[in-house]
Amino acid sequence: MTSPCDPRYASAGDVGAALMLIDSQLKGIRDGRTGTDAEQRALVGQLTGGMGPQGVDDVLDGTCTLIFMFMKWLRMAHEAQQKDVVEYVVPNLVASLRMMPASIRAETIPTMAGLLVAAGTGLSPSLWRRQFGDWSRDEMNPLEATALLLAEYINRLTDDPDFATRMISETFADTGDR
Repeated sequence: MTSPCDPRYASAGDVGAALMLIDSQLKGIRDGRTGTDAEQRALVGQLTGGMGPQGVDDVLDGTCTLIFMFMKWLRMAHEAQQKDVVEYVVPNLVASLRMMPASIRAETIPTMAGLLVAAGTGLSPSLWRRQFGDWSRDEMNPLEATALLLAEYINRLTDDPDFATRMISETFADTGDR
């Protein structure tokens, strides 16, 4: 029986915009910038300023697609080592989210853990989340942080600071060639 949270039923959303936001954050961290600097705020404002509600929903779905793809890659990498991605990745990311109390409200962490588990077990994070209602404003930072932490986890695992972004870009470039 197929699940209503099967990824084939999910919109990919605006993966390009979501990836641009995550990549910008990763580069800012690598360059030693912390917090939300003026350049980052301007980029986000420029990207989202002209978006209506559908555009914002598309970026949310795109971020969930990134989380799904990152967890799929991590699942394959962990299974190659006879390890369970949920056992190894989820606690690490939850601990990281808990260390950010200024921008990540504690009550949003279980939702982010659920998104990770859903993606780690092959379910669409956006469809899994949708069953609980609309996204809340308080979930926006944690969602972005979850995608960012996954990308950074992959980059550290591969010892390549651009691996996660390149992997997504190449995947979508390959599907565009078909």
